[in-house]
Amino acid sequence: MARWQPGTRGRLQDAALDLFVSRGYEQTTAADIAAAVGLTERTFFRHFADKREVLFDGQEMLGAAFLRGIDESPDGATPWELIEAAIASAATVFTDEMRPRSRRRQTVIDQHSALQEREQHKMSHVAAEIRDALHARGVEETAARLAAESASTAFAVAFAQWLRDGEERPLTEIASAVLAELRRLATPAG
Repeated sequence: MARWQPGTRGRLQDAALDLFVSRGYEQTTAADIAAAVGLTERTFFRHFADKREVLFDGQEMLGAAFLRGIDESPDGATPWELIEAAIASAATVFTDEMRPRSRRRQTVIDQHSALQEREQHKMSHVAAEIRDALHARGVEETAARLAAESASTAFAVAFAQWLRDGEERPLTEIASAVLAELRRLATPAG
């Protein structure tokens, strides 16, 4: 078996995604993933708790991106301005170069209810982090929760649009449009 090489974690992720798409998620084992890049199963488990986590690596980075947007907002920013900044910051994580891989990842997730649950859990965790950050900025608990849940949902809607076949707009642009629609829905006509 191969000795340590740079980028092992990424190589395992790429191999896992290839195998999940070609063989199926259920039919692919951690040993299969490791073998695909010339490593041992033990090495796989040094990097990931299980094969599911290969698809969800980066959750901390995504959460940090949302929080960075809030942290970098000026004092006195409204809850709406804070979630706009959070979503804009998180959207920058997903570059156009990442779109094909993200589409493949989503295809795997869409085919398995347990993975869909894990994806929802990830976004619930992000919403809780946003809520806590808003509350720390002085936003009242109910408003913080509503804003955080709205931010999480708006981001999920924008991300799903970004993944659509034929979509070429950057996620930042899509997220901005989704937020504008949310604001329009929340603003009384008159």
